[in-house]
Amino acid sequence: MKRLMNKIAIVTGASRVNGIGTAICRELAREGSDIFFTHWSKYDRMMDYFINDDSDWSWHLMEEIRSFGVRCESMEVDLSKPDAQKKLLDKVNEKLGSPSILVNNATHSVDVDFRSINADIFDAHYNVNVRGSCLLTAEFARLIEGKHGGRIINMVSGQDKSPEPGNLAYVSTKGAVSAFTKSIALELAPLKITVNAVDPGPTDSGWMNSELKESLLPKFPMGRIGEPRDAAKLVVFLASEESEWITGQIIHSDGGFW
Repeated sequence: MKRLMNKIAIVTGASRVNGIGTAICRELAREGSDIFFTHWSKYDRMMDYFINDDSDWSWHLMEEIRSFGVRCESMEVDLSKPDAQKKLLDKVNEKLGSPSILVNNATHSVDVDFRSINADIFDAHYNVNVRGSCLLTAEFARLIEGKHGGRIINMVSGQDKSPEPGNLAYVSTKGAVSAFTKSIALELAPLKITVNAVDPGPTDSGWMNSELKESLLPKFPMGRIGEPRDAAKLVVFLASEESEWITGQIIHSDGGFW
């Protein structure tokens, strides 16, 4: 029996062939959920190692997801824009119906230390990672309030486990998401909407070179580096009815990475 039959899931930031967002779409679809994913090619072109050779990537991913026997739609959207959240939810309602699962996977990340950080860099991170994700969470909850329960899963980056020098803008904004997750979970619990966050640890989604993999591997006691599907399988569980008693948690699904 598939765990997510007749559910509609929104997954933000599914722009990359080997990305975590793409893996989440696949695993949710395997469990019967209809999928609406977002992508933003301008950001991906900025990150040279993430460029997809296929300019029709979103169309190919939609076709792949539909091959699981579910519906799938997508939208290119810049989640840093103040009106992006409402536009996205309106489009989901128009194309698929009322969603019950939201995965805030889209992120903005550029390594900066204290010498290079400035207002523009910080704002670019804040606009997507904090304002974009938090407002989408609130809009999603307002949309489904009084209709049905739901599941919200935020992606974070282990900033509560250890310091991350050289990554100041990213780690501080992801820390805000963790704090937001814990507090809004209590507000939404009476509505039967759970809110949790997943830290997948370092994940081989296309950004690691061979030298980095070699240096990271000894820090994984299970003997391998994390893969996108590792995070996606946990997201499926948190999206399912089996997780109804879990909310306000930051879950480290990182193979014991230290």
